[in-house]
Amino acid sequence: ILTLASPHVETIYVGKRCGHPSMKQEAINALLVRLAKEGKQVVRLKGGDPFIFGRGGEEALELAKYQIPFEVIPGITAAIGCAASSLIPLTHREVSRSVTLVTGNVVTGALPAWSGLVNSGQTLVFYMGLEKANEIQQGLIKNGLKGETPVAIVTNGCSDEENIHTLTLNQINDTAKKLKGISPALMILGEVVNIRASISALISQSVEFSV
Repeated sequence: ILTLASPHVETIYVGKRCGHPSMKQEAINALLVRLAKEGKQVVRLKGGDPFIFGRGGEEALELAKYQIPFEVIPGITAAIGCAASSLIPLTHREVSRSVTLVTGNVVTGALPAWSGLVNSGQTLVFYMGLEKANEIQQGLIKNGLKGETPVAIVTNGCSDEENIHTLTLNQINDTAKKLKGISPALMILGEVVNIRASISALISQSVEFSV
């Protein structure tokens, strides 16, 4: 998308990566307001969807407070994009009837409720979950989720560097240590993860028969 911009426009990087210094959200809000008040046309470009863990709501509130007109263009959030790219249906008849999106930064105190969701046949997607891998693994198992529960970790989803790691709940922490420093990463947890293998196997058979 950036390559579509004119070479004459000003670009300001305000992206965030866990463990790396980045501009505070309050500073980003103030920057949007200042540039707009200067009469400039501003594009706030985000990965995924701005209103799913993208803090788009905070920025919209700030612009509205100063009566600055703006438009929100919806995107494809990481959970939807990574799951489709990985051939993992987040919902599937007789396997998962709903999906819950959560951020790994709010793990504390919520794991009992989430383990109940997965046990009842739902899919759980953790954004930024690698940093809390040990807490997620121990907390879900402690609250009754089987260690053999299927998990997929998608790194650099929807890009040429995408990698899909399939494992089980009791392997999350060890896998997270091996993937340390890789970002972005998304964690999908639930029986739907096994459907990826079934789809891949059928595709392989089709290729063999067509050769």
